[in-house]
Amino acid sequence: MENTEKLKNSKEVIAYIAECFPKCFTLEGEAKPLKIGIFQDLAERLSEDPKVSKTQLRAALRQYTSSWRYLHGVKPGAVRVDLDGNTCGELEQEHVEHAQTALAESKARVKARRKEQQAKKGQDDKVKAKPKAKNNQTRKPKNSNRTSNKVADTKPLTMDDLNVGKTVNVNMGKGNMSATIVEINKEEVRVQLVNGLQMVVKAEHLRA
Repeated sequence: MENTEKLKNSKEVIAYIAECFPKCFTLEGEAKPLKIGIFQDLAERLSEDPKVSKTQLRAALRQYTSSWRYLHGVKPGAVRVDLDGNTCGELEQEHVEHAQTALAESKARVKARRKEQQAKKGQDDKVKAKPKAKNNQTRKPKNSNRTSNKVADTKPLTMDDLNVGKTVNVNMGKGNMSATIVEINKEEVRVQLVNGLQMVVKAEHLRA
């Protein structure tokens, strides 16, 4: 059953006819120019073959003759061949010029497509990079808010502002720590930190 299973696409059909007619079709290197009307010969030879239909043969032949390999082979001095590799006359100049034009246009389309893809990729990279810049910008106001909070939290106190039981901030050098006044003795004040530890500090180290 596997031998009679139909071929699925033009690539498989081309591989198959290259296997059946190796002196005419090739899968590697420069392809030989084909005899004019070779489709009819191909359809007749494979008319009883259940693997491939005329429609598939026509599509595969069109793909084969429009490939860069084939168009490169259509050049001055080259000769056409039939299914058995027999020569069928030299190429006419108009056919050579047509192939060269088709090859140049095909290469130009591929080049333009690649250029368009590269430009699109560059735009996508820029779009991906923009959110990062926005995230960096949103962090700055947060940092500035922290700084302003520190300034607001470091308002100095005088002895007149102090009384037992008042909640204050003790300036610890690197930052302020919340504490409660336990005892006031002239310029020295005993406070109890939130962790339960008591310490004696000067009034100038206390902040509102």
